[in-house]
Amino acid sequence: MIHTTALIDPRAQIDSTAEIGPYVVIEGPAQVSACCRIEAHAQLVGEVVVGAGTKIGRAAVIGGEPQDLGFDPATLSSVVLGQNNVIREHVTIHRGSKPGGVTRIGDGNYLMAGCHLAHDVVLGDKNIIANAALLAGHIQVGNSTFIGGGAVFHQFLRIGDFCVVQGNGSFSKDIPHYCAAQRINRITGLNVIGLKRQGFTAEDRRAIKELFQLLFCEGLNLSQATEQAKAREWPEKALRLLDFVRAASKKGVCPVRPGREDD
Repeated sequence: MIHTTALIDPRAQIDSTAEIGPYVVIEGPAQVSACCRIEAHAQLVGEVVVGAGTKIGRAAVIGGEPQDLGFDPATLSSVVLGQNNVIREHVTIHRGSKPGGVTRIGDGNYLMAGCHLAHDVVLGDKNIIANAALLAGHIQVGNSTFIGGGAVFHQFLRIGDFCVVQGNGSFSKDIPHYCAAQRINRITGLNVIGLKRQGFTAEDRRAIKELFQLLFCEGLNLSQATEQAKAREWPEKALRLLDFVRAASKKGVCPVRPGREDD
């Protein structure tokens, strides 16, 4: 299951059921788990863990050095991929930037061709990242979120669960759970269709909509709105939205700016 042209570091640990394609380079103590497929010309560099059932596409590079001018190449850091991920062609995922740092990908994600995850990104489960989307260092992404092609994100921001982000958007602030985002730092509302598809009950959706209105649409600043929201009881799923906006943030939260397609 290992092609004769592949270059495999003797320190690498490769499960007997894994498939390693032509001209693959595995450089360093990588771990490739059961039923993985590494396609032609892909590279695993350094301490990379690839969870069971993960597929890495042609010419993807996993574990390369961070694009950080202050990075010391002698730094020991890693990339950890969970199970059943699909990493398509030319994806790049860089390793952590500090000693012991980890760029971590959860389970069941789909990363389309040409997208980039920089150093120290933490990506949850079941996310879809479309072609050529670019995530800078230290970004945190939740679960079951869709990021459109060509969208770009500044370092240190957070993207919540069950979000949908328009392609070619540009973001330097946090996108809370359940939100739809587009253009430049713009939240346009809730990902209503996505919540329905994910099985959120009508009661949960009503509570989330009511909380969203209070937080973003009543003319209060976010601190005032969260103080009012804290005084009320919310079901668990709505409370997660409140907890997100109350949490410490390096970047602040995108404002809500509903708009027409042509504005």
